[in-house]
Amino acid sequence: MATRLSDLFGNSRIIAGLLVNLLSSICIVFINKWIYVHYGFPNMTLTLIHFVVTWLGLFVCQKMDIFSPKSLRPSKIILLALSFCGFVVFTNLSLQSNTIGTYQLAKVMTTPVIIVIQTMYYRKTFSTKIKLTLVPITLGVILNSYYDVKFNLLGMIFATLGVFVTSLYQVWVGAKQHELQVNSMQLLYYQAPMSSAFLLVLVPFFEPLTGEGGIFGPWSFQALVMVLLSGVIAFLVNLSIYWIIGNTSPVTYNMFGHFKFCITLLGGYILFQDPLSLNQGLGILCTIIGILAYTHFKLAEQEEGKSRLTQRP
Repeated sequence: MATRLSDLFGNSRIIAGLLVNLLSSICIVFINKWIYVHYGFPNMTLTLIHFVVTWLGLFVCQKMDIFSPKSLRPSKIILLALSFCGFVVFTNLSLQSNTIGTYQLAKVMTTPVIIVIQTMYYRKTFSTKIKLTLVPITLGVILNSYYDVKFNLLGMIFATLGVFVTSLYQVWVGAKQHELQVNSMQLLYYQAPMSSAFLLVLVPFFEPLTGEGGIFGPWSFQALVMVLLSGVIAFLVNLSIYWIIGNTSPVTYNMFGHFKFCITLLGGYILFQDPLSLNQGLGILCTIIGILAYTHFKLAEQEEGKSRLTQRP
């Protein structure tokens, strides 16, 4: 009886964690898009608020002993903090300028770019099967972008920059975690305030501080509530991702990611009436097939690698 209760409680915690991640990951896209469309809140300022709320949330977490901070030299994470700024700012600008469908599919290109970076600069090798899955992913993104009736050249530039900087950030995060022997929360705890400081310096040069569209402008109470809610949800996304990775398997995390991807695409077309042509639909389907194939082969290779290690004398 006690074992059953323990299993039930454990499963309930996992389900609750997955639900928090599902709701927060989808809501952050829709709320940010809503803020851009209906309130015109400045992008970099919104990103700065996200960083500050994330750091405050992590400060509370470490006080509650959810994780233990580790002292790091600022010089070791300056480039990481700068790339974090670029990654979030450019992806938010992509969301602001593109339809949710194009925004989501552009983000998928992060995987091919990471593979190119790791192959060229880190001499990492990938199997032919993994490389071939990049063909339908890339083809699907191109199809969707080409036939998007709301195609926006500036939006595509932001999306491209976002993919490139995000790829660099993800590669560097993995390298820094290994180099500094820290987990993602310990790294983010030092990285978030440093990124906030960089944006605090940059915001006055790119966005107005007062008047219409400025951070100290005449914003309505509803706009301020939505912005604060967006910051809290951004923190929940980061926290729940860390929790899921630590408490479930890679299969669960990846499959759940595909489910969120599809729900977010569907929600964009329903909530914001984004037009969807047949060719765009084929592009989305092509990309999803590529993502599923990549995940299948990647996880199979990881399992094969683990079995080889266990078989060694």
